[in-house]
Amino acid sequence: MKKRHEQKLIILSIGLLIAFSIPVSMLFNNETEILGYPRLLVYIFSVWMISIMISFFIVKKYDE
Repeated sequence: MKKRHEQKLIILSIGLLIAFSIPVSMLFNNETEILGYPRLLVYIFSVWMISIMISFFIVKKYDE
């Protein structure tokens, strides 16, 4: 794997560490709901899904 791709994955990991930290997660912890789901749950799964997509594109670019 190229060094550039490794660096992108490390930056993504650090960003996820910050996004899933307690202070940032608690910003979305309130009583409002989105489509019947708590906002915190929607936030966690949205960030998780976006991180999987970003990782996929980084790794797919490495395969080429």
